[in-house]
Amino acid sequence: MAFNWNDLLTALALLLILEGLMPFLSPSSLKQAYRELLKLPDKTLRTIGLVSVIAGILLLFLTE
Repeated sequence: MAFNWNDLLTALALLLILEGLMPFLSPSSLKQAYRELLKLPDKTLRTIGLVSVIAGILLLFLTE
């Protein structure tokens, strides 16, 4: 499997688009979501992060 810069840049572009939608469409809702995140314990945030990483890895394997 050869490394393809185009695929990496496409993935980065999609990430930026998705990450930018919420602050563009509803900044007040984003601020409220951040306030709620601050209330969560570190362990919960780590668990959410781990589940996200595992889901991303599985998705990568499924799309290959």
